[in-house]
Amino acid sequence: MGKPTGFMEYGRVENAAVTPLERIKNYNEFHSSLSDKERREQAARCMNCGVPFCQNGQLIGGMMSGCPLNNLIPEWGELLYRGSTELALERLLMTNPFPEFTSRVCPALCEKACICGVNDAPVTVRDNERMIIEYGFENELVKPVTGQHRTGKKIAVIGSGPAGLAAAEMLSRRGHDVTVYEREDAVGGLLMYGIPNMKLEKDVIKRRVKLMEQQGVTFKTGVNVGKDVKGAEINREYDAVILACGASKPRDIKAEGRDAQGIRFAVDYLKDSTKTLMAGGKPDEAKGKNVIVIGGGDTGNDCVGTAIRQGCKSVTQLEMMPKLPDERAANNPFPEWPKVCKTDYGQEEAAAVFGHDPRLYQTTVKEFIKDDKGRLKAVKTISLDFSNGKMTEVAGSEKTLPCELVLIAAGFLGCEEYVAEAFGTKLTQRGKLDTDSHRLGGKLFCAGDAHIGQSLVVRAIREGLDCAKEADEFLLGYTPL
Repeated sequence: MGKPTGFMEYGRVENAAVTPLERIKNYNEFHSSLSDKERREQAARCMNCGVPFCQNGQLIGGMMSGCPLNNLIPEWGELLYRGSTELALERLLMTNPFPEFTSRVCPALCEKACICGVNDAPVTVRDNERMIIEYGFENELVKPVTGQHRTGKKIAVIGSGPAGLAAAEMLSRRGHDVTVYEREDAVGGLLMYGIPNMKLEKDVIKRRVKLMEQQGVTFKTGVNVGKDVKGAEINREYDAVILACGASKPRDIKAEGRDAQGIRFAVDYLKDSTKTLMAGGKPDEAKGKNVIVIGGGDTGNDCVGTAIRQGCKSVTQLEMMPKLPDERAANNPFPEWPKVCKTDYGQEEAAAVFGHDPRLYQTTVKEFIKDDKGRLKAVKTISLDFSNGKMTEVAGSEKTLPCELVLIAAGFLGCEEYVAEAFGTKLTQRGKLDTDSHRLGGKLFCAGDAHIGQSLVVRAIREGLDCAKEADEFLLGYTPL
């Protein structure tokens, strides 16, 4: 334990954020780091508990509690407090191949399971992690693993999201020849085109990809396996194949007028915005428009923040479910994931720009209203009631909101069928690849959202690591991974 009284001496201090009205002027990441002294004080708050739930990584009550990667949080927290940042980096990289991703986009499952947070505020685990990994990059301590014995085995990874990248990273370290296929024009999957720049600047992804290339990983972009290349061709060429193609089939909204011009899936909208930005342009699809975002999750929040940066006239976020309580309910005890209302950066920005929280709870779309040219001009909403144990519409609660752009962020239905068909495998009713393990049969494996359904980046990385272990054992008969 770094400092036994640290959690009593120092309060929680997070990385400072640029004010909402200032940060919406660009798409840059907007948190600044603490000084080394302040960061060490934050690391000193770790109690080094006898049972550290922060690194537990298990489903409790159907929700993930603690870090799925089982990061050695108390250990590298103590090393950080003592000023041994290089050793802290070694401990961090033992369990997490991509801390630069998780320290930016993970909802900090570790912090929600921090025992210090039961009676006080949790340790700033995510900010500590970010400081450690960025220290590593700044001091050229994060290097590719090269010079290892080559096995001669060839592996294809279909999809370059966090699961595919994690599998490719570990298998290339092992000495296998790994080729990653990506249908988009850039590596990263949803890291690249599903998460906006202000949460994860794309140079962070490119930095990691460059290291992986130096390590021997080959990336083939703009290749849509199952369409551009047949699954049988991939099977003939490689000794093992990993499907890490995500759960990218979006859930649609069925309502009258759905064919109106101006209704888009959220991920397509975010992808186009990022592509325009990367090409040196200024995204403006939402400029001057009344925007309605359907969905209250992280993707919906990202759409709110993006629409504001594009200069929207107004933004409203529809959430079907009731507002969660501001504090833990009695039936949601620690260390379960806290089912409480979270106000994220997009909602903060909407409140700063328009003077109110953009969310409307217990509300859904009744009708999309078109003008005489088929363009969206308004959305009719209706309130929902849950008091009788099931969801019912509230009669007479319809409202008509002006709207020229709708963004559907209602989640995903699973893996796209053509990928499964290309390799002769099946999907479950929930759209996941049909297997209890990571092995689908023969030389075929799977990982990430395609295997477990829509989830978090940190769980996708865990999936990639576990899948790499199974594939390695299949190829060589044993595995040290």
